Amino acid sequence: MRKFDIDRFNMARLAQGGEKLVLKRTEYPKPKIVDDSLVDEEGNKIGTKGDMYTKKIMDYILQKGCLDHNPRPQYIDFYKGATYNEELNYIELEDKTKKEVYPAQKVYPKENGVECSYDLSKGETPMITLRPIATKASCAEILWIYQKQTSDLVVFDELLGLKTWDEDHKIHNWWLLWALLNDDGSFKLNEDGHPYIGNCYGGTTGPRNMLKREVINVIKGDIEKDILPNPDSRRLVVCLWQIDDFDKEHGLKPCAFLTIWNVRHDWDGKDYLDMTMVQRSSDFATAGCINQVQYAELQLMVARECNLEPGVFTWKPINVQLYDRHFDQAIEMLYREPISDVDATIKLDENATSFDEMTTSDLTVLSKEDIQKVKVKNPKLSFPLGV
Repeated sequence: MRKFDIDRFNMARLAQGGEKLVLKRTEYPKPKIVDDSLVDEEGNKIGTKGDMYTKKIMDYILQKGCLDHNPRPQYIDFYKGATYNEELNYIELEDKTKKEVYPAQKVYPKENGVECSYDLSKGETPMITLRPIATKASCAEILWIYQKQTSDLVVFDELLGLKTWDEDHKIHNWWLLWALLNDDGSFKLNEDGHPYIGNCYGGTTGPRNMLKREVINVIKGDIEKDILPNPDSRRLVVCLWQIDDFDKEHGLKPCAFLTIWNVRHDWDGKDYLDMTMVQRSSDFATAGCINQVQYAELQLMVARECNLEPGVFTWKPINVQLYDRHFDQAIEMLYREPISDVDATIKLDENATSFDEMTTSDLTVLSKEDIQKVKVKNPKLSFPLGV
């Protein structure tokens, strides 16, 4: 069993003028991970790759990062100072002991921070089975930002098939917390008379037509503008961090703010679209899985539009947090067993070929039956949002 050092945490909390935190329990089973997979007591692989990363990161943060109110993780470098003998295929540690590398394994230079990688072409998935995830809402959010390219909160509700502003003058999605407000607390309204979040997210992509201009039209070419296809460009970058926009009214500054795209011509004769998403800050327990799933969905959609195979999706968060109000839920998830007899791969309907016309119904992560399995075995947890 692993133990979260609640006494150490509370010493720091009290020193900062806070109150002692009391948890339901402070011990949890150490995740068993072999070859980037969760395994059970018998060594059998269980759950998804997303389940593995989730447990691994939560464990690391609870063990090393929780010393202040807004903790950041510290990661152990097990191979610090090690060298790799490529010819004989072993790692030599600082104490001169040798660790054999199996033929099927690969050795990469270690980078600082967290990196989670999924080969979508092989069915690897960031989806987790440790708790229910709002996959339809996460897909709607990514379409809201990159397809509809708007910060209009009513459009988000419409993508989810919810009541509209015209029906009840209410917003029904989580972005309500970041809507622009007047001094009297009422909503500021855009030119369509709708609440909005101002010059961020879709308020940034829309005026610049970012995804189309910087990625899709470069890969495919743009006949109307006499632009030849250039899939091998190393400038396929979409950045939501536009400081000129922040000088104007805006809600939450982008967390998942940067995507870098690459077309890979592999030895199997296929052309793959790889993508890396860089995230400045991740409220991991609440949205770590959601952000990964929605950007993997975006990668699938863009690959289809560009007639490419979906390739490797890489998530690189810079700061990863477990907030103290989420410790109980995180420890609960570390206790939970993932579900192996479900198909959690992200699937895009074969008839969906145009990015502009794709909808939330075109993406499937879990079947209705598999969703029910997750709800029964690993039911919903409540995570207060950080605003």
